[in-house]
Amino acid sequence: MANEVSKGDAQMSARSGGDVFSAMRNELDRMFDRLERGWPSSLMRGLGTGTMVPDLDVHDDGKQLTIEADLPGLDDKDVTVTFANGVLSIKGERKSEREEKKTGYVMSERSYGAFERSLRLPDEIDDSRVEAHFEKGVLKIVAPRKPDAIKSERRIEIKNT
Repeated sequence: MANEVSKGDAQMSARSGGDVFSAMRNELDRMFDRLERGWPSSLMRGLGTGTMVPDLDVHDDGKQLTIEADLPGLDDKDVTVTFANGVLSIKGERKSEREEKKTGYVMSERSYGAFERSLRLPDEIDDSRVEAHFEKGVLKIVAPRKPDAIKSERRIEIKNT
């Protein structure tokens, strides 16, 4: 394997003024590249195994957390959102069936995928005011902070002693 860096090469690079951290980073990159080539990319994300892993966007404006999940092809009845013991969980499943009948053949396809994502939210979230909305394949969850957790900023005077 001509592209590999041996221990001696990394030591020589460090002695000759090269950056030992760059050599180490390159070696780690090569190692993970070889690992990923040995696995189907769908397994790396949980796809192809009957599960899907939706990406989440989380925004914190100081007053509330907003969590958005792209769930294309799903309806609100396919998704469940729960909040218990400080953990927000999003669960759902996608079922799809398609059948096409034409002269000489019948094509029937079925697919199924389930997912679950959980996030631990800060203790100052007011669980009685958490809301979820689903529109055009996007789940939006708003988790406001408790009123006493939102503090206004005040400047502290620095005194000379």
